[in-house]
Amino acid sequence: MSLKPRILGILAATLWLAAPASAPAQPADGRVFAGRAQKAFELAQKNYLADTNSAAAARELARASFEVADRAANDAARAEFARTGIAVCRQWLARESNSAPGHYYFAMNLGKLAQAEAPSLAAYRLVHEVEREFTAAAELDVRFDHAGPARSLGELYFQAPGWPFSVGSKHRAREWFDRAAALAPEYPGNQLDLAEAQLKWREPEAFAATMKNLAARWPAAKTNFTGMAWEADWLDWDARRAALSAEFQKVYKRAPGS
Repeated sequence: MSLKPRILGILAATLWLAAPASAPAQPADGRVFAGRAQKAFELAQKNYLADTNSAAAARELARASFEVADRAANDAARAEFARTGIAVCRQWLARESNSAPGHYYFAMNLGKLAQAEAPSLAAYRLVHEVEREFTAAAELDVRFDHAGPARSLGELYFQAPGWPFSVGSKHRAREWFDRAAALAPEYPGNQLDLAEAQLKWREPEAFAATMKNLAARWPAAKTNFTGMAWEADWLDWDARRAALSAEFQKVYKRAPGS
């Protein structure tokens, strides 16, 4: 399973917007995924406590902390889970400072803490820590998690407000989205992120080319990314692909590539 950071939560800190005190009611599949995340977290925590020096156990718990924080019912729970992931990553990185996964999951859990604590100066500052840790992960292993560090930096720069309010940058977003799509073109999330940016930037021909590339790789992705671990990703990818096509036709009065 690949992890797609939910950057919108981080942006609550950059915009000084308060996130809802509790999450809206989840659909049935959302409750199922939340339950799975909780069970995975409990197992990962048990394994980590059995051997706190294990990098594999630290990685498992850091990832599980982010996933359960992302699906938490309220900000108090989100912050608690995120702090667990942050503490694990700090200890992990103290032993292995050049661990790309360590910096990557550190950034993701910092993002969940920023979401939980917004609006506040502390949450605002966390956004810069998120940027720093994703950058460190990219420098160490940009291909990790299907070019996850590149994808995550692209999302951060694309969605965040620009200077002087935050770190947003169209130039940097384009650079990292292009890089993620080039490094791991088989991963649907990379192509979808790039297409979403191209549509927002009103680049119809580039958008059409990206969507054509995505369509060509879609059957193989359906074969390669299978099983329970990928169910939530496919719900997300299918919905985003359909929404992109619909929005393109609404704006340009034609289908992509026609």
